[in-house]
Amino acid sequence: MTDEAQSKVFNQWLDSHKALLFKVVRAYAFTADDRDDLFQEVSIQVWRSIPKFRNESAVTTWIYRIALNTSLKWKAKEQKVLTENKLDHHRVVVAQDEPDGRIEWLYRQIGQLNGIDRSLCLLLLDGFSYKEMGEMLGITEGHVAVKVHRVKKYLSEQSKAIEHEF
Repeated sequence: MTDEAQSKVFNQWLDSHKALLFKVVRAYAFTADDRDDLFQEVSIQVWRSIPKFRNESAVTTWIYRIALNTSLKWKAKEQKVLTENKLDHHRVVVAQDEPDGRIEWLYRQIGQLNGIDRSLCLLLLDGFSYKEMGEMLGITEGHVAVKVHRVKKYLSEQSKAIEHEF
């Protein structure tokens, strides 16, 4: 593949999947600078992987997988520990009454999940089937169902705990 052809494919894919990539990046990076860095790293990995794409899966599935793998590696490499002081915690809780506050709260909770649960949550939010999720993450459809149930239960409990505090 020529550089020009690769550049054309890259730009088309990036334009088509930018929102999807931002969603994945947002779940793994919490500051604007970190999100920018991670988005750039994901973009680089997509660029490098274009010649390896063999049409064995949908482009969306393939790009999602690259974004998830890159984000997981980035998170492990960064070794950043998320710490919330009490003031920050209350700020998120108070903001929960606003639609953007609830979304921010959800992403913070998703960010607290382990890698595979975080990935499953993002895939679920994007409407992928359990079968598709299993294929992307290399686990069975039944295992996906169990893990999704546990994640939903955890998020529900976290939501109730916050409501109970106030």
